[in-house]
Amino acid sequence: MELPKIASRQEWLALRLELLAKEKELSRAQAALAAERRALPMVEITKDYVFTGPGGPATLADVFEGRDQLIVYHFMWLHDIDDGCPSCSFAVDNMPDPVHLNKGADTTLALVARAPFERIESFRDRMGWTLPWYSSHGSEFNYDFHVSNDEAIAPVEYNYKDKATLEREGLSYYAASNSDGQGVSVFVRDGDRVFHTYSAYGVGADVMLSTYRFLDLTPAGRQRYVNQWPLHDSYGQPAAGHVH
Repeated sequence: MELPKIASRQEWLALRLELLAKEKELSRAQAALAAERRALPMVEITKDYVFTGPGGPATLADVFEGRDQLIVYHFMWLHDIDDGCPSCSFAVDNMPDPVHLNKGADTTLALVARAPFERIESFRDRMGWTLPWYSSHGSEFNYDFHVSNDEAIAPVEYNYKDKATLEREGLSYYAASNSDGQGVSVFVRDGDRVFHTYSAYGVGADVMLSTYRFLDLTPAGRQRYVNQWPLHDSYGQPAAGHVH
């Protein structure tokens, strides 16, 4: 690791105050962006999606678990090896204990993957996670929210890019049939009606990666670690592929 140059306390303080002004500017810009995000209109969900959860079949309204807001993390399932994605697993490892979301903000955080429930439940137990996880296997949910692609079901799209754009930008993996991408979608309830308010994909869905936020404070930063995280029970073992 290359260390920063050495300076006097006075030199350091002058540069730190310059950076502080930029940090405050960025904080104001992020607050303004968050306000624009909250002001987006919402779209009513009228399709009857059926998931499988710990209690059996569940509707999208059931996934709210009685709360008014729902954040869904679209978890990539690696269908060629029938296992969970290491990058998505890293994201879930970073997710907070949901007590403040659940009890303080009337919001549910749930995982959804396009794999049979028995497989994701086994993987969840292996990882030691406690967040609710639902299977969208056999449902069009993943395709409608553009985290899975199959041209026989819906036009290819990921991160608001069509198939031609994905292939031109070297992202053909996300355009391939029977492949999943990761993302986050937000829903809100008004009585029995459910509305979609927001979705983000790729780096836009990294809001929960607190490990990166901590590393951003350090001299080494996050750069050399991006997309290099193994499953947390695999540290010390040879690195595997399928990190997207």
